Amino acid sequence: MRLVIARCSVDYSGRLSAHLPPATRLLVYKSDGSLLVHSDGGSYKPLNWMSPPCTVTLEQPDEDAAAVGVVERWRVQHAKTGDALVVNIFEVLHDSSHELGIDPGLQKDGVEADLQRLLAEQVQLVGEELTLVRREFPTAIGPVDLLLRDPAGGTIAVEVKRRGDIDGVEQLTRYLELLGRDPHLAPVTGVFAAQEIKPQARVLAVDRGIRCLTLDYDDMKGTESGAPRLF
Repeated sequence: MRLVIARCSVDYSGRLSAHLPPATRLLVYKSDGSLLVHSDGGSYKPLNWMSPPCTVTLEQPDEDAAAVGVVERWRVQHAKTGDALVVNIFEVLHDSSHELGIDPGLQKDGVEADLQRLLAEQVQLVGEELTLVRREFPTAIGPVDLLLRDPAGGTIAVEVKRRGDIDGVEQLTRYLELLGRDPHLAPVTGVFAAQEIKPQARVLAVDRGIRCLTLDYDDMKGTESGAPRLF
């Protein structure tokens, strides 16, 4: 992984266009080819990024760019969509590379991990005639808990939590935005699944077109919860 702190501007072109004016930012270039642009805020959410498969090319700035102080240009091109991320660097404040090795992956607490496993085995709880593509589907910004396919060929990304809050909805929103750029997966819809979903999180999810699913852990395990029932 390469970490560069630089004063830079960033331009994204493709299905949408975006511009970040010159400012000091952190550029994270990972071994899988992905590039993430971070500011000193916004928690773990990057300002912009390019997910693999992509290539990074170092270019010499043209005369106009050099005249305004650009010393280096990075062009990040997506191999499938043709989307491009152009980073104009004005000044490098830090540049280091680190070998992180193989990551063992996120270890979730027992109940949340069991919820994910049980839901993968019971995808009919999400919808009829759905099939499981993969658990922990990898993306450049983290694994999606479950990736499902519907009979029409659409993709469903499912985020599983014990307690669903706004942060979980934001996390799923980022996954949906990223997955939706892949023509092999689009169209992609989202399901936010949890034992308990906070009202604010439910409102935000519905506003973003994300379906909420409340999970009964005991029912999924095939045991009684102890709660009063009619039948």
